[in-house]
Amino acid sequence: MHEASQLMQFLARHGYSVLFLWVLAEQGGIPIPSLPLLIAAGALSSYGKLSFSVLLPVTIVAAMISDFMWYQLGRTQGGKILSLLCRISLEPDSCVKNTENLFMKKGASSLLVSKFVPGLNTVAQPMAGIVRLSWAKFFIFDFCGTLFWAGSILVVGRIFHRQVEDVLALLHRSGLSLLGVVLFAAACWVIYKYVQRRRFLHKLRISRISPEDLHQQIEGGKPVVVVDLRNEFALDQDSVQVPGAIRLTPEQLEVRHEEIPRDRDIILYCT
Repeated sequence: MHEASQLMQFLARHGYSVLFLWVLAEQGGIPIPSLPLLIAAGALSSYGKLSFSVLLPVTIVAAMISDFMWYQLGRTQGGKILSLLCRISLEPDSCVKNTENLFMKKGASSLLVSKFVPGLNTVAQPMAGIVRLSWAKFFIFDFCGTLFWAGSILVVGRIFHRQVEDVLALLHRSGLSLLGVVLFAAACWVIYKYVQRRRFLHKLRISRISPEDLHQQIEGGKPVVVVDLRNEFALDQDSVQVPGAIRLTPEQLEVRHEEIPRDRDIILYCT
C-alpha cells in the first residue's frame, strides 16, 4: 500500500469501528457517503489488512440497525416521519412521491434496490413501516437488499484494489486527499441540487393556483379539469377528493393521457 495514504493507514488500524459508525450514520440520514469508504475497505481486504468476512457483517448490522429504527418510526409515527425526512431533503417534492409510487408498484421487493436509488435510501424503510409491512417480511427483504448493496461494493473494492491504490497515489502526488475530494464533490452536488430546487420552486410559484382560487373557478362555472395524481397510499391518508377530478397516477399518464380534455385549463393535484 502507498505509505502516504493516511486514510488507508487509518482504516487498516480502525477499519471495523469506523465503517460501522459511518454506515450507521449514513443510513440514519446524515449525508455522508459511505461508498468511498466501503470501496477502500474492500481494497484493504485484498491485502489482508482487513477481513472481508468481518467487513460484510459489520456493514450489514450497522445498516440494518438504522433501517429498523426508521421502520419502527414509520409504524408508530405514520406519514409524519416521512414528511419530516422529505422536508429536510434537497428534493422534498419528489422523494415522497417516488417512494410511495415504488412501494405501491413493487411492494416489499423495492427494499432490494432502495439502497442503490438516490433519494430512497433513507425514505424506503419508514415507508415500509407506514404501509404495515410485517416484521418478518421487512427483515427478509431488507437483509437481502443490504447484503446485495454491501457485498457488491466491497467486492468491487476488493477486485479493483490496484486501481484504488493508484487513485490514492495520484491524489497524494497532486497534494489532495481522498476525504478532501469526497467532501468537495459532495459540496458541489449539494449546491447544484439547491440551485436546481430554487429554480423549480420559482417556476412552481408562477404556475400555481390556490385551493380557494380553484374553488371559485369551479363555482363560477369556468371550464377546468382537475387531474388527481395521488396514489392509493396518499388517498388512504387523506380521503378528501376534488369533485369530478380525473384519478391518474404519474405512471398512468403516458397510457391514459387521452382521457384529459385539451380544450380547457388543466389543474394537476398532488400531495
